[in-house]
Amino acid sequence: MTPTLAKIVFVTLAVGWYLLRYEHARRSRREKILRSARGPRETMLLLISLTGLGILPFTYVATGIPRFADYTFHPIQAWLGVVLALASLLMFHLTHRALGRNWSVSLDVREGHQLITDGIYRRIRHPMYSAFWLWASAQALLLPNWVAGFSGLVGFGVLFFGRVAREERMMLETFGEGYRAYMARTGRIFPLVF
Repeated sequence: MTPTLAKIVFVTLAVGWYLLRYEHARRSRREKILRSARGPRETMLLLISLTGLGILPFTYVATGIPRFADYTFHPIQAWLGVVLALASLLMFHLTHRALGRNWSVSLDVREGHQLITDGIYRRIRHPMYSAFWLWASAQALLLPNWVAGFSGLVGFGVLFFGRVAREERMMLETFGEGYRAYMARTGRIFPLVF
């Protein structure tokens, strides 16, 4: 493993994510939104996450900036990043497949929205967030730069902690005791965690 190959893996992760998400995003736009938490706060959280998972690391991959934050590349660290990148893409795939038309980039409840509790959702309430945590961790391992590498953990962390409680409130309002029972038997982002 070389630094260049590690950067290629990171770019491949982002391209894979886009390809997995594209068709689901296109299909979900056709579904009528009944309730949404979109607004300035949600937009800000998404922009912070985009900066950490996209803008800063791609700037680094393309230009090497910020050079002052580079640290020594370790191939074993990068190989672990490859494993986490693959796990992230698998989790993205399983999550999108399970959600189908229920998926949304924002906090939306769509017409005919269903509570998904099987497949990847059997033991994890928010596997999409799990996939993003895996992505951010892979990014930190693949890009040997304190700013670009770790910006995903910070950027996505801000989105996650600024959003997950609101999302769970929205699901409780929509699905009531069914969601409360689901919460009791599942982990928030990984089985038996949180």
